[in-house]
Amino acid sequence: MQAFLEFVVKGLVQKPEEITVTPVEKNGMTVYELRMNPSDVGRIIGREGVTINAIRSLLTAGSAKKGIRCSLDIVEENNVRRGERR
Repeated sequence: MQAFLEFVVKGLVQKPEEITVTPVEKNGMTVYELRMNPSDVGRIIGREGVTINAIRSLLTAGSAKKGIRCSLDIVEENNVRRGERR
């Protein structure tokens, strides 16, 4: 699932070399922490969170097919962002 996320996200941003996807195990679930250049965060979130929600839907469907549970968080400068607008 990590390779899938990297492939999708790197295709959407302007600075793909700065993308890192880190898997973290929490309560029997894998949470992928996505770090990127701050200028690319808006591209991943999209208008009203449409893009990040689509990526999360694909991640959920793919992980369910493998029998595992996964989620995705965007990490920005010591803050975790879940796709909502501020």
